[in-house]
Amino acid sequence: GMDKPTLVLNEDNDLLQKWREENSENIITYTYGIENNALAQAKDIKLNEENSEFTCILGENKFNVKVPVAGIHFVYNALCSAVIGNLLGLTINEIKRGIETFELTKKRMEIINLKDGITVINDAYNASLESMRASIQNLAGYTRKKIAILGDMFELGEFSENLHREVGKEIVKNNIDTLICSGKNAKFIIEEAKKQGMNKENIHYFENKEEILNFLNSLHLSNTVILWKASNGMKFFELVEKYIKQ
Repeated sequence: GMDKPTLVLNEDNDLLQKWREENSENIITYTYGIENNALAQAKDIKLNEENSEFTCILGENKFNVKVPVAGIHFVYNALCSAVIGNLLGLTINEIKRGIETFELTKKRMEIINLKDGITVINDAYNASLESMRASIQNLAGYTRKKIAILGDMFELGEFSENLHREVGKEIVKNNIDTLICSGKNAKFIIEEAKKQGMNKENIHYFENKEEILNFLNSLHLSNTVILWKASNGMKFFELVEKYIKQ
């Protein structure tokens, strides 16, 4: 409905890239990416446990930026915001400062450090295959013991089983130490992780999600990073709140 349709697109997404090529006569597009050439591109990326750093190439400008949240997906988010800031007339310094000082809302990659070297990653606000994959890859970057507590991804229709199985593959691919799941479709994450060769002793499923807390407490953990991730309707954030208040 816009007179001059303008879109900012992820050039590394093959579906969006194809769509852009097919509709190039009707819209104005600005792109960002890491793997493919784009208006905003990230180079020399350094992924740390709780943040990331990269060189941002924005048109003819080049500057270093530090994202205060971990994960490659937030590098993409920073690139997208850089393009939009540029379109709105912000200076490079304003764009850089905006990226480096932004704060996440609660329950989105929220890092909580507890005693005994335990770190909780509360990413329980929402879940899709892409965000699951990104969170698991971020968890894999830690050098301590890694536990992934995963629940259902909602609203996937006929693709639900296959997409949950893809999550199971990601768990094994990223060498996560322990997998804990609860939820109707999360069973497929469990099944696929076993199929991909993960040690069954390190895989746990609970019909009642409240049992997860009892199980965690029985492990007497230390030097461990725990990722909590599921669609918001699973209400894993309630479990996180109980766990950190113990």
